[in-house]
Amino acid sequence: MTHLYCTGKLLGCGTYAIVKEATHLRTGKIYACKIINKKLIKGKEDLVRNEIAVLKQISGRNPNIAILHDYFETANNLYLCFDLYSGGELFDRICSRSSYYEADAAALIRTIMSGVLVIHNAGIVHQDLKPENLLFRTKASDADIMITDFGLSRIMDEGKACMLTDVCGTPGYMAPEIFLSKGHGKPVDIYAMGVVTYFLLVGYTPFNRATPKEEDMARIAGTYRFEPKKYWGNISEVACSFVRACLAMDPQQRLTAAQALDHPWLASKTPHFVRNSASIHEGPTDLLPHVRRAVTERMTWKPTRFSFAEIKQYQEESSLEILENTSITHQHDPKTDGELADSGPAPSHDSLQPA
Repeated sequence: MTHLYCTGKLLGCGTYAIVKEATHLRTGKIYACKIINKKLIKGKEDLVRNEIAVLKQISGRNPNIAILHDYFETANNLYLCFDLYSGGELFDRICSRSSYYEADAAALIRTIMSGVLVIHNAGIVHQDLKPENLLFRTKASDADIMITDFGLSRIMDEGKACMLTDVCGTPGYMAPEIFLSKGHGKPVDIYAMGVVTYFLLVGYTPFNRATPKEEDMARIAGTYRFEPKKYWGNISEVACSFVRACLAMDPQQRLTAAQALDHPWLASKTPHFVRNSASIHEGPTDLLPHVRRAVTERMTWKPTRFSFAEIKQYQEESSLEILENTSITHQHDPKTDGELADSGPAPSHDSLQPA
């Protein structure tokens, strides 16, 4: 069959995948292509199948949700093609600004939460909302912020609440009920948004501790403070109340996405802020100096079931595959409503067909 894409430069690496530019040979349009090495997901192929099913269900429903344009597989890799978002990650973008105020944080959270509402209304839980998965569409100052990476998302059974039991996500943004395996649902996304909001306001997470174990213990206990004052003294009480409502230990007491959008911090037409007493005009306090300092000092920790050497080896294997010279075993066929169609002589991988 005719190959439609030519892969280009490497854009990023994750535990299970790399992302490269991919140029559509007929249109010349450049996409972001998520390339997943099959060795890294052996036995967990349902993660990819599920991601495709989720994206098929919500693509186009909101301007701030990533759209899956195409997907196919070769003998070694799986390929998912998305729009290319060149504006950078959320906090990298903030740190590159000349100034940053509480009203800017509220505007960002309002936009992201609007996307979360659409996701939840579709019966989907994202399960991995974090700054690294919030990307700007372009480098323009008014660029849309996009919710990406639905690899851990789940479609909930209609009428059933808190039925998910898999322990997944990024530890710093995971709700306590996930750790406790009590069953969980949409409230875990609101909890993650509470952590993101806290981070947006001061540049570090509410459960930031010396070790991952101490961080997990603090999260399970719900131990966090709006301190030190040199950071939080610049943040309004209504912003703190929003964070508290998102980080409620009881998932039933957390805001829903709709309630979050109605919270005074997001719904008010008048921006909330702490006046800068050092300014002659007593305008809002610029949060950027503290946020930038805290962000550049932050540490990340990501668990993995593979050694770093194995991940590096498999990433290199994925990167070395030249797409235009490789046989495609399955190709997305729009005539079959998103099913993966057998391309002919290559062996079939029916387990990867989207549900």
